[in-house]
Amino acid sequence: MATIRHGTVADAPVLAAFAARTFQETFAHQSTEADMAAHLEKAYGISQQAAELSDPDVSTLLAYRGGTLVAYAQMRRNRPPEVVPDPEAIELRRFYVDRPAQGTGLAQTLMAAVFEAARAAGAKHVWLGVFERNPRAIAFYRKCGFRDVGSQVFLLGSDPQRDRVMLATVP
Repeated sequence: MATIRHGTVADAPVLAAFAARTFQETFAHQSTEADMAAHLEKAYGISQQAAELSDPDVSTLLAYRGGTLVAYAQMRRNRPPEVVPDPEAIELRRFYVDRPAQGTGLAQTLMAAVFEAARAAGAKHVWLGVFERNPRAIAFYRKCGFRDVGSQVFLLGSDPQRDRVMLATVP
């Protein structure tokens, strides 16, 4: 059983290490070392995580088992891409589950918490960008009620990659 709670600035060091590791484990085989290093430095340092955790437009959910961070999700309010018809939709910016916790039902529990947080924030829709060459994630998001509505570019270091943009109605 996992405990899910909202992150605070005090969580920045643990989140920075976990986020960088899970991102690298997921995508390192699909990028160059230089592009991966540039992205990790830009996105996952302690100072970046502290800034995100203190940003009122960002909400980070942390899932713990036995005192160990095993998953997290991050939502933020920002202008969605044009392919998202609801300008008030909230973005599910990051959603990562540690490999040993995958397949345990934790991802579904965390997604339910995402939808609950989105509802509490007054959002009717949640949108996300997912790398088009990540079929496992795409299948998971479809299972959770997301549908493909278009695409956008995600810059990984200097490599422009294509993300599928997916949208779900908050249940």
